[in-house]
Amino acid sequence: MTVAEIVSGDAFSDLFRNFEHTAWRLEVRTAYGVANEDDPYRQFLAGEEPDTEWFGPWLRLMEEQTGLGKRVERVRLIDDPPSDYLRFELWGTPFNQSAGEDIRYLDRRKAQALSLPGYDFWLFDSTLLARLQFGENDRFLGVTLDRDPAEVVRHCYWRDAAWHHAESFADYMERTTAAA
Repeated sequence: MTVAEIVSGDAFSDLFRNFEHTAWRLEVRTAYGVANEDDPYRQFLAGEEPDTEWFGPWLRLMEEQTGLGKRVERVRLIDDPPSDYLRFELWGTPFNQSAGEDIRYLDRRKAQALSLPGYDFWLFDSTLLARLQFGENDRFLGVTLDRDPAEVVRHCYWRDAAWHHAESFADYMERTTAAA
């Protein structure tokens, strides 16, 4: 039986400070309404170089955690052509990588063929599932935490399938740039 709790704010941030070895995320949305990204996103859409100050706290946290030997990995579903927000994420991926994250890309059609779920989630240490919750305008509300072994194992299966079929950022960029 699943017993879930919803957390946000500092309690959510603590998950990234306290995991032991692996934090892994599946990103399925074509847009995210993140308040501190609003101005940089507008700058990006206007063809300007976005200010990266907003990114600093996350990048420092990732550098700290990956510097301890922990892994932070993601698979992002992507469309052809990518949405404006996903183009913004592609712009930001080198910053994530420089902080130690490994972000890979998976064509949305392939994800559907793999029967991956239609929602975002984090897995921490293959023991804790954090399913992301969003409200109006794609605004992040928090996560539902679930430690039920059957649910965690199911999501670990999806993680493994997504990771196996995804391509590295470098390979994705090389393939799509060559095709353009």
